[in-house]
Amino acid sequence: MNPVAGIDEVGRGPLAGPVVAAAVVLGHDHGIEGLNDSKKLSETMRERLAAEIHRHALGVGIGLCDVAEIESLNILGATLLAMRKAFAELPIPVDQVLIDGNRDPCIPGVDARLIVGGDASVPEISAASIVAKVHRDRLMRRLHQRHPEYGFDRHKGYGTRFHLEALQRFGPCPEHRASFLPVRQARLFQ
Repeated sequence: MNPVAGIDEVGRGPLAGPVVAAAVVLGHDHGIEGLNDSKKLSETMRERLAAEIHRHALGVGIGLCDVAEIESLNILGATLLAMRKAFAELPIPVDQVLIDGNRDPCIPGVDARLIVGGDASVPEISAASIVAKVHRDRLMRRLHQRHPEYGFDRHKGYGTRFHLEALQRFGPCPEHRASFLPVRQARLFQ
């Protein structure tokens, strides 16, 4: 029997940047302590755990959908596509996936089990949550280098007060999700 993969995503709610999913296969004796929902961990702890996961996991796959795909598919469609992309990047065969949430990405030939709150209770999903979050945060810090006026290094694209004020002042950049209401509204003022 092939091992099981956990899949989770980050970045559905932000106003800018990609949605990122990760698929992680852990061995039974992975030995990684402290796995949890990435939102419940400090940035330092996420970084440490992500490095351990990459070192000790049997397989890690990362998939993302950029802003153009989000605009084309809508955020839910892009999220499910990012999950399928992450699964496709796994270096080993998997027969079953454990997915955080209640939406099945419909991966052909694979049994999917949906687990609401799985990122806090299933080690494979927790690991995927951490890997996806760390990967997306790094992408947003790089995006900050190109567009420092928005403060992407601080809020990672989420609709904080600082970000909304920057949108009003500078208008959206190409990495903003034009179909999201605060971005649409900011465009009207430009």
